[in-house]
Amino acid sequence: MPTFKVSTLNTAPLKLQATGFRLKVKVNKVMRDFKKLLIWQLGMDIVDKVYDAVAHLPLEEKYGLKSQMTRSASSIPSNIAEGSAKRSVKEYVRYVEISQGSAFELETHALIVSRRNWVREELISELVEMVRQEQKMISKFIDKLGGD
Repeated sequence: MPTFKVSTLNTAPLKLQATGFRLKVKVNKVMRDFKKLLIWQLGMDIVDKVYDAVAHLPLEEKYGLKSQMTRSASSIPSNIAEGSAKRSVKEYVRYVEISQGSAFELETHALIVSRRNWVREELISELVEMVRQEQKMISKFIDKLGGD
């Protein structure tokens, strides 16, 4: 029976098999269970590390840097998860790119905290290293998805 590559759905090629007058549609699911993605798992670890770090920030930063850091950190795994629900690879890549932007934003916030000496250097260094690893992994994932 001939198999035709038609399009993509959920980052997986659709395969149509002609069987008389019926068409069977097979969808190869490629990592749509976001909880299995290492970039999502590391993103969740980063969220935990950020909450550990911001607990040491001065009270006057409660609605400033503390809020920005927790929002940018939670945005990393959240956008990976939200993107996994999108139908097209292009949309998926867009959400993963937003995660990447949040990772760079968080790195900047962490470097500000480091410069101000508000949190133990060891904790901030661990956070920055995790974020840089995440940035590399997200970049490779975007490449794998076929992003620019």
